[in-house]
Amino acid sequence: MLRLPWSAYDGARIRLKQNKTGARVSIPATDTLKIALDTAPRRSPLILTNTKGVPWTAAGFSASWRKLCARAGIEGLTFNDLRGTAVTRLARAGCDHAEISAITGHKMGDVGRVLDHHYVSRNALLADEAIARLGDTPGTDLSNRPSNRAGVSPTQEEKA
Repeated sequence: MLRLPWSAYDGARIRLKQNKTGARVSIPATDTLKIALDTAPRRSPLILTNTKGVPWTAAGFSASWRKLCARAGIEGLTFNDLRGTAVTRLARAGCDHAEISAITGHKMGDVGRVLDHHYVSRNALLADEAIARLGDTPGTDLSNRPSNRAGVSPTQEEKA
């Protein structure tokens, strides 16, 4: 990302080659990103520059990232973690592995591994959402819908 040129952005999409996998991705810009890029000063051939308008070095960016995280009270988050966070957020938004892979450049199997080992397994909110969804599904014993008659499940009630 530190070496992403303005030419990779066409006003609607960012096209890049993902460093880790070499996958080429074409990512639609969200409205927020589009506004930020369209209004950002073009002080360099590269999109990301420091306050002096000079392209970031990896060390300089890393140091600034750590300071910003410390100021925000965030511990243990690296810039590289954001790619995994994107995988998680896309999955929580209902995207399948192919859609996630198209955006992040992960291989399809790696999307599942990222979700299984690094993010989803630690996310209690996902478990809460899954049980709530199950509870709202007619025909399950866990339905949260109240029964009008004691001892009659919603499925039996619907058939009556």
